[in-house]
Amino acid sequence: MSDAANAAMDRYASGDDGAFCVVYDELSPRLYGFLVRQTSDPALAEDLLQQTFLQMHCARETYRAGMDVVPWAFAIARRLAIDAYRKRRRVVAIDPSDAEESLVSELCPDGALRAKRASLTVRATLDALPESQRTAFELIKLEGLTLAQTAETLGESIGAVKLRAHRAYEALRTALAG
Repeated sequence: MSDAANAAMDRYASGDDGAFCVVYDELSPRLYGFLVRQTSDPALAEDLLQQTFLQMHCARETYRAGMDVVPWAFAIARRLAIDAYRKRRRVVAIDPSDAEESLVSELCPDGALRAKRASLTVRATLDALPESQRTAFELIKLEGLTLAQTAETLGESIGAVKLRAHRAYEALRTALAG
């Protein structure tokens, strides 16, 4: 995915307007999912997704060819989500996904109850984490970014991202074990 997006962004930054469709198709599903989790509001996430691509368009002349577009796009989306959060002055929560609901409904009653309790525990634990740990965990585990991409997205060192993600993993492990 990243290679196609990177090549398309290189072309788009060089003036090939047709390459934008490839950039959008490659990045929008992951960015949208990230933004929905950050805002708990699909309509706001859609608006922020469009703003992300608008900012990418406006800054395309400053894009360095050969650079990985994924962390750059996620960094823009993250900053927009933070700005939206500040404007709304409300707590960001993670909504249950459709996949989780269908999984719970397919399990036997005892399994469904255990899965629902585990899901609530995970959600509560993630909500209680500092924003830096939660975001590092989400970018790595939910969005599938590499440590290097996550570090670039957050403007942190790889070591700092590893530490934050590890602390999130430990908090989840402790919560689920207890």
